[in-house]
Amino acid sequence: MSHLRSSALLTLLPAMLLSLVAASSSAAEVPGLELFEKRIRPALLEHCQRCHGADKQQGGLRLDSREGWMRGGDSGPVIVPGKPQESLLMHALHYEDLALEMPPKGKLPAAILEAFESWILAGAPDPREHHGEAESDAPPTVEQGREFWAFQPVDEPTQPPVQNTTWPATEIDRYVLAKWESAQIPPPAEATDEQLVRRLYFDLTGLPPTPEQIRQYRRDPSPAAYARLVDRLLNSPRFGQRWGRHWLSVVRYAESSGGGRTLLFPDAWRYRDYVIDSFNNDVPYDQFLREQIAGDLLPHEDWQQRRRQLTATAFLLLGPTNYELQDKDVLEMDIVDEQLDTLGKSVLGMTIGCARCHDHKFDPIPTADYYALAGIFKSTRAVIHSNVSTWNTAPLPVDPAQQAADDAAREKLDRLRKELASAEQQLVEVGGQVKKPGGASIDPKTLAGIVVDDDQAEKVGEWKESTHTRGYVGRHYVHDQGEQRGRRRVIYRPELPAGGTYEVRISYTAGSNRSTRAAVQVHHRSGQATVAVNQRKVPDTEHGLLSLGTFVFAADPAADNRVVISNDGPQDGVVIADAVVFVPVEDVAKTPASDAAQARQQRRKTLAAQIKRLNDQIKKLEKRLAARPKVMATTDEAEPADIPIAIRGVVHQPGPMVPRGGLQVVSQDPFPAIPARQSGRLQLAQWLTDADNPLTSRVMANRIWQWTMGRGLVRTVDNFGSMGQRPTHPELLDYLADRFVDGGWAIKPLVREIVLSRVYRLSTEATPAARQADPNNDLFSRLPRKRLHAEQIRDALLAIGGNLDDTLEGSTIRKGTRSEYGYQFTSTRRSVYVPVFRNRLPEIFEVFDFPDPNLQSGSRSTSTIASQALLLMNHPLVMDQAAAAARRLLERPPEELSTRIDYVYRQVIGRTPNPSERQVLQRFVSEHPDGPAAPSTWADVYQTLFQSIDFRHLF
Repeated sequence: MSHLRSSALLTLLPAMLLSLVAASSSAAEVPGLELFEKRIRPALLEHCQRCHGADKQQGGLRLDSREGWMRGGDSGPVIVPGKPQESLLMHALHYEDLALEMPPKGKLPAAILEAFESWILAGAPDPREHHGEAESDAPPTVEQGREFWAFQPVDEPTQPPVQNTTWPATEIDRYVLAKWESAQIPPPAEATDEQLVRRLYFDLTGLPPTPEQIRQYRRDPSPAAYARLVDRLLNSPRFGQRWGRHWLSVVRYAESSGGGRTLLFPDAWRYRDYVIDSFNNDVPYDQFLREQIAGDLLPHEDWQQRRRQLTATAFLLLGPTNYELQDKDVLEMDIVDEQLDTLGKSVLGMTIGCARCHDHKFDPIPTADYYALAGIFKSTRAVIHSNVSTWNTAPLPVDPAQQAADDAAREKLDRLRKELASAEQQLVEVGGQVKKPGGASIDPKTLAGIVVDDDQAEKVGEWKESTHTRGYVGRHYVHDQGEQRGRRRVIYRPELPAGGTYEVRISYTAGSNRSTRAAVQVHHRSGQATVAVNQRKVPDTEHGLLSLGTFVFAADPAADNRVVISNDGPQDGVVIADAVVFVPVEDVAKTPASDAAQARQQRRKTLAAQIKRLNDQIKKLEKRLAARPKVMATTDEAEPADIPIAIRGVVHQPGPMVPRGGLQVVSQDPFPAIPARQSGRLQLAQWLTDADNPLTSRVMANRIWQWTMGRGLVRTVDNFGSMGQRPTHPELLDYLADRFVDGGWAIKPLVREIVLSRVYRLSTEATPAARQADPNNDLFSRLPRKRLHAEQIRDALLAIGGNLDDTLEGSTIRKGTRSEYGYQFTSTRRSVYVPVFRNRLPEIFEVFDFPDPNLQSGSRSTSTIASQALLLMNHPLVMDQAAAAARRLLERPPEELSTRIDYVYRQVIGRTPNPSERQVLQRFVSEHPDGPAAPSTWADVYQTLFQSIDFRHLF
């Protein structure tokens, strides 16, 4: 770009190429209102309003209304909207001032503090102010709610009368035209062929058309040319890649957990591929939903179908979760809440999560309905608990031959484990030891003599119980942990009824970290004997007992007969204390001679070799079976059950029990009965996809309209409740929803009908009449101008540079990656395959408004900020693709300069330049210091066009 910056092109091209548009951000709702309902209001109720509410205003402060916190108390206002750092409330919550610590019982969790900061940053809105709610206003009842438009049954479509009967090409056009005629807006102009082709390619595949594809379409004189192009793009595998990405944003898809110590989701990509495949194969939407909610419970005909259905249930597991949370009850309910929030917004267009702590303030969702649904997901296994919990997984189904081989391997593994357990037990019985917790130990009853085990002995100081190394007597052995030398001892007092001579034997588990001089004292009739035992050496005796010698013990019950194991003296390892055995001398004489000891030693060697061989075989089989792919998937809990309402959303404050079910307001019919020992997910999936459910079809029909037209008929695509916006064309929305269901819930036919409409083919320019009568374009008097999504910009750059990798499917996180931090995004595959991490995204995604994967998001904000221009000027991706495109251009057969300029324009912008643009560009190329044939000259041209508004927008 050095030559370009010094040339006149930098000053001339903006006038010719860049038609600057104002930043558009259709924030349909006041930011922060939902956050207030879900996080802020419950926290204020639980922690603050006892001292700062209607009954009591400590320090003159009320926190039960916006007026109260804005007025503040004795110390002044406590909130500065938009500025959490300057808000006194945040200083108090963060315990930054000893005199202002709130709440006094203890600092709030970090997640709640973050919520307060985000809410204040959004302006500290109060829904009661925006919706006229007084604190005493009661939430709407279910019966009242059924009068709201979104809960009304979908109306049978009726063609609206229009005067201009020749203009509509589809039924859709009639609904829109009727609104225009009422507003006295004449039908506007349509887009040019070049604009239309570029629009269609980007909307249906997410990629730009090539100059050859544009030329091919324009040369086809058939009236059916446009319809054929639509069908070709709908049948392209790139359709699923583009439209699958829409759905992934709706359901907060990501490949890391986000919260706490963020963990990678190594198998999330299977769900991504499932979604892409579903859109490409036009899987009916009702089936698509049933599989994601209850795929593990659905019948299946073969292993492929079972694999698909299991994979689909990852929908419930992909949310942002802090798996480190130690209160597992809270963790489970936080997961359930996130699942309900995502399900409610994505499928029903309802903010169900607002009813976790209290009846929904604005929509007819009582708290009981929230916990009726929550009981279904609480009865679903989504998490496996440990210190750091993890998500539930299942083995991925495989073909019958592979399954048979795996089953045979599993049977062999079971057999080998039994052989191993038997060999280890035999080794222990002949005095060997096995370093493996639990299992093979020596039964005291099998030992000759009087046995005093460690759990019968008196212990002085702290001794730690262990079963780590097999070959101990009884339930366990104890050790001193290598600490507090000289202060720990274990005292064994045998009951010797007649005194006499006994051989004293001790048991210990040998190991490389043991003491070589463990102190053992034998107190007998003639005094005391001290033996230093090397506990690293395995005794070569039956059962591995070490003989300390023969001693005479007194018969007097008051005699001090005892054995003491201690860590006295200089120790060089851990001291072990297990059992002490007192064998009468007459029984010792019956013990086999040394040749028997040699036989035992040989037997130990044979068994040790056998154990090693078995362990090697087991490890190989375990590795093979562990390599079988897994999938994030749900299953029902072993004991599904209803759950109680959590008072104020606090898990540990249970209220009345609630039967599992759905939202009462959605249907007059009762929720399907849930059989015993079932979670209710299958019934929930059936209830959601019932043709009479007015929300499911409307919400998805509205999304399909949004994804083609650039804006929903209901602009708040995730909120069909009272806090959302009303549909601009309610009759058209019902027409689309009815067509959707009658068409078998197929998505592609509805997309086809929309893009074939004349409304879709409108120009983005407003006519004077439309600008006056429809200033906000509520009536779709022109097609909304669409800024390319971040993925489309990236993919277009790679495609124009000739470097787009079209590989389908599969994991795309680099092998060996253990953390998202510092991850380098170097892949050239389509953006839908770029890993989506919750704490790290490619720069181009962050700058161009990629949706936050921590949040469910059905619509994207569109910003115009300086960093976007800077990225397109300086980012290596942009510069590299400009250079690559230039090299490809010069590899084409020689062309006239004007022809070459036309080709570049069609590549990048989808049209030919106007006369002024052509003149400027011809002069720039001709006068470039490197000359018209230099790749650097054309790289500058490409990069300049990449910076133009024409590249970033669809007209």
